[in-house]
Amino acid sequence: MALIVQKFGGSSVADATSIQRVARRIADTRRAGHDVVVVVSAMGDTTDELVDLAHQVSPEPPGREMDMLLTAGERMSMALLAMAIHDNGFEARSYTGSQAGLITDSAHGRARIIDVTPGRIQGALADGAVPIVAGFQGVSQDSKDVTTLGRGGSDTTAVALAAALDAQVCEIFTDVDGVFSADPRVVTRASKLQRASYEELLELAAAGAKVLHLRCVEYARRYDIPIHVRSTFTASEGTWVVADPTQGGTMEQPIIAGVAADLNDAKVTIIGVPDRPGEAAGIFRALAGVSVNVDMIVQNVSAEATGRTDVTFTCPKGDVARALQALLDNQASIGFERLTSDEGIAKVSLVGAGMRSHPGVSATFFEALAKAEVNVEMISTSEIRISVVTRTESANDALRAVHTAFGLDADGEAVVYAGSGR
Repeated sequence: MALIVQKFGGSSVADATSIQRVARRIADTRRAGHDVVVVVSAMGDTTDELVDLAHQVSPEPPGREMDMLLTAGERMSMALLAMAIHDNGFEARSYTGSQAGLITDSAHGRARIIDVTPGRIQGALADGAVPIVAGFQGVSQDSKDVTTLGRGGSDTTAVALAAALDAQVCEIFTDVDGVFSADPRVVTRASKLQRASYEELLELAAAGAKVLHLRCVEYARRYDIPIHVRSTFTASEGTWVVADPTQGGTMEQPIIAGVAADLNDAKVTIIGVPDRPGEAAGIFRALAGVSVNVDMIVQNVSAEATGRTDVTFTCPKGDVARALQALLDNQASIGFERLTSDEGIAKVSLVGAGMRSHPGVSATFFEALAKAEVNVEMISTSEIRISVVTRTESANDALRAVHTAFGLDADGEAVVYAGSGR
């Protein structure tokens, strides 16, 4: 008998019919002799709708109250699912993040898990019940306030619980059949990956792929928790995310795992930075001080006449105002001339562990972009990733062009069973 953590996303519990379908699936797993811990997201697009509502009420809602509001979505899901499981012949008990022992820091809206103390969950399992845990939330260690983990927080909750409970696998149920080589809503002939490594999924998540969140994969890699991404709507096997995807018969990883686009980043340019040691440190120390997550960084060649240069970086759109203010507060010490920002950009990335040993990947990538007439504004690389910044309106064309250029197109169209992709 195995202990399995199952996480169901918003599209999987979008309405009463969907919740009943999920309850039957959980009951089937219990009948197969397994212990199950369930993590749920808010129903459908409830979280997005609550965010929209909050901003209609207040242009700058306080973080504490936003967290109190947003955690309501998962509380609805967990209670309704527990009711449905009862109707399938098994006892179920619903728990908020704090009741489940998810201890976090006090950063509202983007809290990080400090510790997991799943005593009540273990007690429920010992009593033969199915614990249903509200994802995306916890409780601050310092203030004891309710906190939320940020986008993809339910995935992180599930993997953290799997690690704390020493589960055999964490199953992430979603509205597609697994992890695809691209977003099937954009690239209709995307191919499903059978197996992928943690490092590939980390890069894809960082590049904007929505199927798994970055922090979730980081947690899984740290504690070596196998993740099985699969569909709520079929019984077919999905994608296994493991440390070594070549185990089990695969001789060699494919060169490219997938392509992804992130439309949630913005570009900030610091103009007229003195070209001397310590300036970059001052810039990024100021940004770190206000918790701005910086991704791509480019510095121009210094102008010989002035001894000044421009520094450009990307960060989430939600961090732009905070980043600009932090830089302005430190303008005197840094000595730059002015700032500009641009939210009309997209980051397009190519990811694959096979890049390490295959030359010519960069050439194929940039040739595909050129043929699609996609202009490149910034370039960043790692050992297994190439990312470019382009205009938002060019992102989908870039994705499809690169996907085809690397032979990733499947014979048929990928199926998206539900969800809006928000």
